[in-house]
Amino acid sequence: MSRFRVLFKSTAVRLSALYILLFAICAATLVFYVTAMSERLLTGQIRDAVKQEVEQVQRAYDTGGMNLLLRTMERRARQPGANLYIIAGPSGDILAGNVASVQPGVFEEVGWTSAPFAYQRYTDGGGLERRHRAIANIFVLDNGLRILIGRDLGDPERFRLLVRQALMVALAIMGLGAIIIWFAIGRNALKRIDRMSDASKKIMAGDLSQRLPVGGSGDEFDRLSMSLNTMLERIEKLNEGLRQVSDNIAHDLKTPLTRLRNKAADALDMTDTDTRRVALEGIISESDQLIRTFNALLMISRVEAGSVAAEMSPVELSAIVSDSAELYEPAAEEAGLGLSASVEPGIEVQGNRELIGQAIFNLLDNAIKYSSDRQGAGEVSLKLARRPDGICLSVADHGPGVPADRRDDVVKRFVRLDESRSKPGTGLGLSLVEAVMELHNGRLELSDTNPDQPEQRGLTVSMIFPAKAA
Repeated sequence: MSRFRVLFKSTAVRLSALYILLFAICAATLVFYVTAMSERLLTGQIRDAVKQEVEQVQRAYDTGGMNLLLRTMERRARQPGANLYIIAGPSGDILAGNVASVQPGVFEEVGWTSAPFAYQRYTDGGGLERRHRAIANIFVLDNGLRILIGRDLGDPERFRLLVRQALMVALAIMGLGAIIIWFAIGRNALKRIDRMSDASKKIMAGDLSQRLPVGGSGDEFDRLSMSLNTMLERIEKLNEGLRQVSDNIAHDLKTPLTRLRNKAADALDMTDTDTRRVALEGIISESDQLIRTFNALLMISRVEAGSVAAEMSPVELSAIVSDSAELYEPAAEEAGLGLSASVEPGIEVQGNRELIGQAIFNLLDNAIKYSSDRQGAGEVSLKLARRPDGICLSVADHGPGVPADRRDDVVKRFVRLDESRSKPGTGLGLSLVEAVMELHNGRLELSDTNPDQPEQRGLTVSMIFPAKAA
């Protein structure tokens, strides 16, 4: 019983019930309108036929007097399906005709009867239940006799009764079918909602890998499920990132904090002022590195949360890339590298200038850092150009590169390759770049600069902005 209550509370069932009710009202209104119009048409045809009969009878009276009138009415009364023919006295008593009796008061009128009246035929048994209804035209002769010529309304009434019976049967069948369809639709909708509810309960229990069912029909339930599944994927990714950050903070920051604590303890035991000063400077340097790490984490969190999305505006990407190349050229020369820039002019995107600039700085810093100790590392290349699939901003180096099976890992927070552990850094540079590209509806691509040189394959990091942003 509770299932039926839930069923009748569903929107689909209530909308179906409303549709059935409105459809039934419209159908009943239409059929009654058609019935009334048809009855009116038939009644009009009857009136025209009776009017012609009256004119002919009056013409017979005018031509041959009472004798021809009686013969004419007698002849017409004997025909199959004849009209009503009555001759009555001035007081309304029936003198002759093919009708046994009529409703009292009929002969008090002249012209068309104001309303259908009841009458009895000679073939009836005399009971009131066998009475019939008719309309008639009454005119008075010069001698005071009243002539009634009328037509039975049985055909219009039978037609109306037939249509109404057909209507009732049709509405009954339609109502039964609608209830069945209504129940089926509501039951199907309820099943889908139950499946969605079951999946939601598992998700609320902590299983974020669950997804709402998609039937494949493309209806509103499927569209809702796909939207919620996209949201769940995003939440799962954010939770996974939070878990990784928590684990990585516990592992990667525990060591520098321990080292910082030990250096502070050693500085307390130092008596030499210069030695203590050097130790304190080392502590400050370690503290600055920790602050930079937390600032990078906060920046990534802000970008992933979309809190800077409102700061988007049209920016000239060509100018940002040119300025970045000019800024990092001295750092590259100091590391013994060249820095070349190929910038297509006039490229604009909808974005955040500071975040894009920070992403470019991170890529250039990594490229210079990991290429500086490689023999024959050549130069770092910075390139901006339009492509069929969007706007490509790439930074290429000739350093050790990243193996193909580790490229998904290096964009995660605090992840650094083993051969990179000797280099300064936090492992957050590419994580920030990927977050910036997601904010700009773009993507990050990693590829080999020299695929044919395993020892010095290098790494090319490409930031692909959507073409429509150009």
